[in-house]
Amino acid sequence: MHRDNMSSDALMEKPNTVKCRCRKHSWYIVLVSFLLWFGLFYLYSSVSVGDNGLGLVDSNEIEVNVSSSDLESNFVHDVDKKEAMVEVSDVNGGEESENETENARKPVSKSLVGGAENVDQIMDLVNELEANNQTMGRENGAGNVDADSSAENDEGEPSKEDDDTRKKDEGIDIVDPSFLGEKESTPVVERGNEDTVLKQKPEKVARRSSIRSKRESMRQKLKQNVDSSSVVQKRAENTARVQSGPTSCAGRYIYIHNLPKKFNQDLLDNCRSLSEWTDMCEYTANYGLGSQLPDYDKVYSRTGWFGTNQFLLEVIFHNRMKQYRCLTKDPSLASAIFVPYYAGLDVGRYLWDSDGFMRDYDALNLVKWLAAKPEWKRMWGGDHFLVAGRINWDFRRDPKNESDWGNELLNLPESRNMTTLVLESSPWNYNDFAIPYPTYFHSSSDNEVFQWQNRMRRLKRRYLFSFAGAPRPNLHESIRNEVIDQCRASRRKCRLLECHDKNNKCYKPVYVMKMFQNSVYCLQPPGDSYTRRSVFDSILAGCIPVFFHPGTAYVQYIWHLPKDYTKYSVFIPGTDVKSGKANIERILQRIPKEKRLAMREEVIKLIPKVIYANPTSRLETLEDAFDLTINGVLDRVETIRQQIRDGKSLNSDFIEDDSWKYFTYGTVGPHEWDPIFANRNLKA
Repeated sequence: MHRDNMSSDALMEKPNTVKCRCRKHSWYIVLVSFLLWFGLFYLYSSVSVGDNGLGLVDSNEIEVNVSSSDLESNFVHDVDKKEAMVEVSDVNGGEESENETENARKPVSKSLVGGAENVDQIMDLVNELEANNQTMGRENGAGNVDADSSAENDEGEPSKEDDDTRKKDEGIDIVDPSFLGEKESTPVVERGNEDTVLKQKPEKVARRSSIRSKRESMRQKLKQNVDSSSVVQKRAENTARVQSGPTSCAGRYIYIHNLPKKFNQDLLDNCRSLSEWTDMCEYTANYGLGSQLPDYDKVYSRTGWFGTNQFLLEVIFHNRMKQYRCLTKDPSLASAIFVPYYAGLDVGRYLWDSDGFMRDYDALNLVKWLAAKPEWKRMWGGDHFLVAGRINWDFRRDPKNESDWGNELLNLPESRNMTTLVLESSPWNYNDFAIPYPTYFHSSSDNEVFQWQNRMRRLKRRYLFSFAGAPRPNLHESIRNEVIDQCRASRRKCRLLECHDKNNKCYKPVYVMKMFQNSVYCLQPPGDSYTRRSVFDSILAGCIPVFFHPGTAYVQYIWHLPKDYTKYSVFIPGTDVKSGKANIERILQRIPKEKRLAMREEVIKLIPKVIYANPTSRLETLEDAFDLTINGVLDRVETIRQQIRDGKSLNSDFIEDDSWKYFTYGTVGPHEWDPIFANRNLKA
């Protein structure tokens, strides 16, 4: 019908009809939009509902669950983020409540595997990947929740099948701890970085596909840059590349166990109970150095001298350890783990008690505490070390004889996996290593050491040789009586400082140091055991030590003294002195002057290596006894770690009785000292 033929009424009616139809369509659009909006709201709300189904996750909070990496080689780039918090497990063995454990948070630390060619490139990829993860987290939240719930068992741990699949995909090494000699034990697992589960406020739906594709691409790039096998082989190189400065912490990070106070601090707080005959409280002052010594007769230098008790080494070492440059609070990053147990102070309270129960009580509780920690299972104690500030015989009681001397610390199965640092080690065991006795000198700077060394070079020495000590009439094989007799017979050429009782001059450092400073040679015969503190006092005084048994120094302080003992000392077989074949004065006089001066210079050079610097300061260019000890421990732990990688049993390259030979010379073949060490009596 044409417009011209339509009536006016018809023309007026059509617009009204069209208007009504538009209104109906609008209501339909509104209704459909509302239903779509409601559906989307319900979908997103269900993703954010917590485990109890009552609340929504706060949109401003990002919850990140990151598992620590236990790979043999890794380095960490710590980035503090106010908006990101990571859950941490209870490292105190369940001492805190579950609520406190679940609510514990710390700043996110991105843990990367070392060994990549370009560290900065990897960090950029990880940062970008994390940003995209935050964008995609909300969209993938529902899927992650479902996957997590199906992969966990009743205790909330990943199922074995899924965990094995993940380890296989990530190339994780599983190490069998057969070096412990245990038939059934949990394997040591070298864990890689696990996928991070992120929950964040959703972004535009349209970006899902592109972001997901980009994230997968970056993961592939990161995977190409990270070679886990090379990481295991180059741990020492890449552990801490992020450490800046001249001193690198690569492969040198150490974690200190936070032991209950009964194992250390409580012993110092009850210092009067440490000895029945000596007030040990005065020796615990100044971080274990003791009280400062006044400079009598200009024997000492102006600063750095203290009345140090030889049995306070544990305290001194612990305080030095607190100042160590490469400490970490994350045990998964540590190359070694320090156990600050004052074993010597502990057992010293009960050594003269016939009840072996009290002597063993704290030692047994310590290893039980350690074995319950997750750090233990990484290498089953192979990376743990402690200082026991007495000779090893105080910790090697025969398990079958409870009334015998000492406790069983070094004979416990857990202790045999650890490295124990003692004043004197056993030549026939592989789990203890000797470190120097503490001297009276504790330098606060390199310059103090240099000044002391120069002073020892300029001294004029009146006596050819000297001896400070007492006879051992009850020890049949001791050569002390013969040494004292020869010194007396030498008249003016030998200086003798006899030690008979507590009030004698041997207990006053000024007399001992003054005599050593006036002597060319200092005699060091074994006493109650092979070693003596006097060895290190004489080196400090620039006096050439004379040894009568290789167990006094040569097979003991392998990290601190030269392997070629002829450079710094004189060796006279104790059996020759005992039989009267050796005349000490004649042997020493035959040594050419040039040789004598060279030995003295070598001894003076050893001074920094046998002293423990003041814990309140730090040497800059010199390595002291503490530094050399840490070097030795880290090398030993790395050796154990390599043995685990190779599938070898601990110290399987030699029998334990040949420990002295293997650790000193690296061989187990025939040696001229075999007859000496075939006799396990403590005396020469």
